[in-house]
Amino acid sequence: MSIPATEVAVLDAAPASTPSKRARLRFLRGGKTLVGLSILGFFTLLAIIGPWIAPYDPDMMSDKLLQPPSGDHWFGTTQTGQDVLSQILVGTRGVLLVGFVAGFFATVLSVLIGVTSGFLGGVMDEILSALSNIFLVIPALPLIIIIASFVSDTGDLLIAVVIAFTSWAWGARVLRAQTLSLRKRDYVEAARATGEPTWRIIGFEIMPNLTAVIASGFVGTVIFAILLEITLAFIGVADISNWNWGTVLFWAQSNQALAQGAWWWFVPAGLCIALLGTALALINFGIDEFVNPRLRTETGSSRKIRMRVGFTPVARTDRTDGATGTNGAASSEVVAGGANGSGPAKVTPHDRTPDKEPRP
Repeated sequence: MSIPATEVAVLDAAPASTPSKRARLRFLRGGKTLVGLSILGFFTLLAIIGPWIAPYDPDMMSDKLLQPPSGDHWFGTTQTGQDVLSQILVGTRGVLLVGFVAGFFATVLSVLIGVTSGFLGGVMDEILSALSNIFLVIPALPLIIIIASFVSDTGDLLIAVVIAFTSWAWGARVLRAQTLSLRKRDYVEAARATGEPTWRIIGFEIMPNLTAVIASGFVGTVIFAILLEITLAFIGVADISNWNWGTVLFWAQSNQALAQGAWWWFVPAGLCIALLGTALALINFGIDEFVNPRLRTETGSSRKIRMRVGFTPVARTDRTDGATGTNGAASSEVVAGGANGSGPAKVTPHDRTPDKEPRP
């Protein structure tokens, strides 16, 4: 009596390819990421060369009062004849400076405290967690308002430092939770068993797995810092002599630009804020898709196999007159026929199906 074997069919299985540069750059091939990076690169370029390409001095007054956009003034003029385009170009540097400086220092603090707390544990974890909880409830806006009342010159760097020291706690909590889940992994235990020092385990075993989380936290902090800087300038807490987009909105609101119908005074600054926030949000979405496979779209090298409706595997056995093998088994082939008439699909059998014994 022959023993039946299990038929295994592999439907167009592509051979596993080695990691390539294209696969490693899956993050940069996402549509959201490319759009976000392009917009952010544009504003970064304006922040670098903006004061040089500004057509006028943003503080220079003229006799062209509240003029709509024209060839001489592309974004129009203010109530005192100042060029709005020059104010936007010069103010871009201050906005991005506060955002990136605050994001950098906040990310450094969150990594140092969060990863150290999660990896070491014990008393150190309790102390650092308590410190994070304290800073987590400190509001940044009232603190900056209090500091501005005692400091005569509230510059961009001072605001960036205050934002950084009041916005690192949330990222530290997230990194601590991720580190707690990673420190008991097999590869970390193997590195600890081989006598690797703590700094090397954290730097080469833990940190690479936290890169996407750190990048997402950095982008989120930059968004928060930029919006807070613009808010402070709009309400008049920051130094209004330093141009940024919030300062433009402050002077437009103070001079009743909306009531006078001078839409060109505040619309360009509002559009710049919206575009920059959209760019950073798209980059953050791209990081989420890169980290979470459930959110990943067709940006990677892998293809999703979609089964057609009515796809039914059919086993077909080819018999010959004589014995086809030493054990009398005949070769079998699995053919997948579709209901849409597309014809049989190519199938590669892994086993041979023995013939059934004929009935007497």
